[in-house]
Parts: sequence; C-alpha cells; structure tokens
Amino acid sequence: MKALVLAGGSGTRLRPFSYSMPKQLIPIANTPVLEYVVRNILDLGVNEIGVIVNSRDNEIQQVLGDGSRFGARLTYIRQEDPLGLAHTVAIARDFLGDDDFVMFLGDNMLPDGISGIADDFAAGRPAAHIVVRKVPDPRAFGVAELGPDREVLRLVEKPQRPRSDLALIGVYFFTAAIHEAIASITPSARGELEITDAIQWLVTRGADVRASEYEGYWKDTGKVADVLECNARILDGLRPCVDGTADNTSVLVGPVIVEEGARIVRSRIEGPAIIGAGTVVEDSHIGPHTSVGRGCAVVNSRLTHSIVLDGASVTGVQGLHSSLVGRSATVGITTQSTDRYRLVIGDHTQVEVAA
Repeated sequence: MKALVLAGGSGTRLRPFSYSMPKQLIPIANTPVLEYVVRNILDLGVNEIGVIVNSRDNEIQQVLGDGSRFGARLTYIRQEDPLGLAHTVAIARDFLGDDDFVMFLGDNMLPDGISGIADDFAAGRPAAHIVVRKVPDPRAFGVAELGPDREVLRLVEKPQRPRSDLALIGVYFFTAAIHEAIASITPSARGELEITDAIQWLVTRGADVRASEYEGYWKDTGKVADVLECNARILDGLRPCVDGTADNTSVLVGPVIVEEGARIVRSRIEGPAIIGAGTVVEDSHIGPHTSVGRGCAVVNSRLTHSIVLDGASVTGVQGLHSSLVGRSATVGITTQSTDRYRLVIGDHTQVEVAA
C-alpha cells in the first residue's frame, strides 16, 4: 500500500497565518500538523508517501525533507491549480501505479490513529473504503448515506438538505478501481473533480464501497478555534520533560516540557504546557494548554490556552488567552496614554480589546 497526502490548498479559514505559511504547517504542541499525518500513515506500515503540494512546496519540503528522518520515502507532486481532490489522484497516477493507497487530508488531526480501519480495508479490499463521523451540521462536508452493513448507498458533496449526519472526514482507502472512476467523471459546478463524485460513480456501477465510523478524536485544523482546541487535546497527553533550565525561583506544575536551551526565570509554568527550544520565559506566568515555540521571548506576561509560534515575543501583556501569535510577531504595551491603542495588523486579522 502507498499513501497520498494532500498538502495544497489556500487555507482561507486560517488567514492571516496562511498568507505566510502553508496551513498544514501550523504547529500543534510545537509540531506541524503535517508531521502528525505522516506518523499516522507510518503507523499503518506504509512508508511510500506522495505529498501533493502547491506553489509553496519549498516550505513543506524544508520541514519534511525526503522523509528519511521519519523512516519514510516522500515524493512531492505539484498541483498547479486547486482542481479538486479527485484531480490530485489523477496527477499522482504515475506514483500510485496500480497499488492500493490511503488518501489523507494534510490538515487532519487523528491522534488515536486509523489502524483498525486500515485492517478492515485490507481484509475486504472493497473498491473504496471511506471514513465518516457524525457532525452537527454536515452541509460543509461530503455526506454519506449507508446501508445496514455499512455499505455506501449514496454520496453527496456539501448538500443543502443532508439526508444523513455522516460526514466524510478526509481519510479514504482505495484500490486501483478509483482511477477508472476519476477518468469517467466531469468537473462539478464549482469547477473541481470531486472525490465524492468518483466514489459515487463506483457505487452506481455496483462496486463494493464501504464506510467506517471513526470513534476517536478528530479535528480539521482549518480554523483558529479548532487549532487551539486541538492543541489543548494534544497537550493533555504530555509527559513532563525538562531539557532546558528553570532557576530556583521558578515553579513548574503538572506536565511541562521545557526543550533544550530554553530558560525559565522567576516564572510559573502550569501544565500541560510546552516551552520551545531556545525560548526565554522571564517574570511570567504560562497557564495550562499553552504552547510557546522555539526562539521566543515571553517577559512580564501571562498567557493561557494559547499558541505562540517560533520567534515571537510577548512583553508586558497580563491577559493573553485563547490567542494565536504568529511567527516573529511582537505583542507588547506602550507607555503612551492608556485610552489609545496602536495596532499594525494584516488582512483578515481579528483583534479584541477590552471595552
């Protein structure tokens, strides 16, 4: 079996962060989402992985490299225009050959793994095996209608009136039968080759198409609120480890990771939390469910339930909560009149201040 990871896409829901970095590289507990995806795939015993990228492929290649540090072999496949999930399979045809493969969206977090579903696919080898989850509002997803034996009866992409609450969550298992299906469909109304249309083509022609309902934790990290929630979930599984230093006036409570070269000075860190390599935390309070990246400075500040990306600095801010601070950003206070604020913000940025 091979794997196909989709790491293109513009990430409009994660603006302004997706302007400066691929959305799949947003860090969860100081590790890019895409690394979690690769490790999910390796857990299946699959190490030949094709990665679909767009014009920002260099950034992704800098993070993942050739895959050797994971024990994987990565092949990068360029998709010039976002023409749909089925289109990514079509352009990866030479890489995939006639092998079975798993397709995985690169911004999906499934920390509990998909090994059981992979075993079900391998045992029965249906033409396609999809992974679904009940969601409150399925209109934003591909929606599956299933029969009594979990066979797929019908798939609809983003229906206005869903007939089921089972949404496709971005993990698919295929045999080579999917290639004929993709070659037989036409672009949808939005100009894309929909993978749901290709799977439906198989269903219509009587192919065996199955579904498994995912029971573990799943999060599509497409929005800031989802990123923060997922970060908290992953941090809850931390085991404490201090490779950096904390002076004798500092207090570390609960599961806290202090990476190599980080320094904690006259501060309190309440876990679960992670302080990245080379970061300095001084005269500050880092509260639970907070990740601070590498090479940061947090001085005279209080942060909780937040993510601070690499190279950022936070100074003199006593109430930062549920925040996502971008790479090399600066958050601080001014000595000018307290009834005014000075902001330098980019497109699609959200700022909240006290009334």
